[in-house]
Amino acid sequence: MKKKLVSLLVAGTMVAPVIASAQVMNGVGGPGTHVTIFGRVQAEYSTIDIDGRNAQTGILDDANQSRWGLHVSENLGMGLRAMGRIEYGLNPGSGRNDNAREQWVGLGGDQWGELKFGRVQSPFKDFAGGHTIDPFAYTTLHANGSGGTMTASANGTGSGDNSFVNSSARFDSAVVEGFSMSALLMPGDANKLNPQNFGGVGGYDPLNPNMGGEDGEWDFQVAGKYSNKFLDAHGVDIFGGYSRDNISDRMKAAGINDDEEIWRGGGKYSFADFTLRGQYEYINNANPLGGAATCSQAAALGSYGSLPTLLPTQTADGGRGQCLSAMNANGDGHLWFAGADYTIGNTKLVAQGGMAHAKAIGAFDKRDVESLTVGVIHSLSRRSSLFGGYQRAWVADRNAATTDSDRNVYTVGMRHDF
Repeated sequence: MKKKLVSLLVAGTMVAPVIASAQVMNGVGGPGTHVTIFGRVQAEYSTIDIDGRNAQTGILDDANQSRWGLHVSENLGMGLRAMGRIEYGLNPGSGRNDNAREQWVGLGGDQWGELKFGRVQSPFKDFAGGHTIDPFAYTTLHANGSGGTMTASANGTGSGDNSFVNSSARFDSAVVEGFSMSALLMPGDANKLNPQNFGGVGGYDPLNPNMGGEDGEWDFQVAGKYSNKFLDAHGVDIFGGYSRDNISDRMKAAGINDDEEIWRGGGKYSFADFTLRGQYEYINNANPLGGAATCSQAAALGSYGSLPTLLPTQTADGGRGQCLSAMNANGDGHLWFAGADYTIGNTKLVAQGGMAHAKAIGAFDKRDVESLTVGVIHSLSRRSSLFGGYQRAWVADRNAATTDSDRNVYTVGMRHDF
């Protein structure tokens, strides 16, 4: 009997640390460091039918939303915490699993907010508008993909799907009376990340354009937001931001005229189960080397181009990529987006649309793109959902230097978060 008791005590002392470690690893408790494993698996059956070309169809995650990662947080006391995040993308349709997403280390405080260092997301993506006001942002139907009604630039402080900014510091303030702000600074000094290195020195990959600083040009972005709920059923969000991509000496030598600037403003109003939202952006001196004059492969069932000799507004893969939201090189323009949704039980009905206008400059004529999207999102649970819809884009005043045409997009898909 005594031997059995001793054996049980020994086993208990060995198992207890393992159980405690498992609890901490899953983020469910325990003092000190908490490590949370998280992720998303998504797949869509999508068809993109571009006028004058063969339709492209695939079962995959072309919106690049599937991922897995680790989030680490340590309580330092006095309201402070150390944080870290490692995240990689994957694609259930192609098997690719080496797409780096967020990778940073940071410090947080209950009274002042969070400060992150490393590879972070742009505030134009997840703070001020962007993905935060588009219910289809994580699908083939999103506005800054084939919808063409949001800037989808990959360079520096872009707002596209793959806009994870290298070599950066980001600050997000605490919320005070509904007000908060976010700022990103890219000190640069990272020649290896220059967009002109098309697969050459530095290894820039035009098919996966996740950028960083260029020759230490100190790109930056600032944004502010106000959120509040009143009379129980009413909610309002108002945001604004400014993004600046300073050109480097290499860009000047390549014919880039001036620093790129983007102003953004918008908001969202909700009442009970009904929501209205919108966003407006003005672009000045659009940069064709990864900036707002660059085409995007986001949710287009393909890349915008694979040859360094192509203009930024051309495609090389049968037209699967899109230039709908791209401005003319060194030119100005604006984009607007508006939408509404209504929730019935676990089902959300969505209708949205907008327009992109690229002003004429030099040999490039003006170009206008309009789009309309309708669809539905049905929640199976808190973590799983089904979605589907249709999107139509019209290209007016076609520019001879682009390959864009009217297009239809159809998709149905499923997503699971863990």
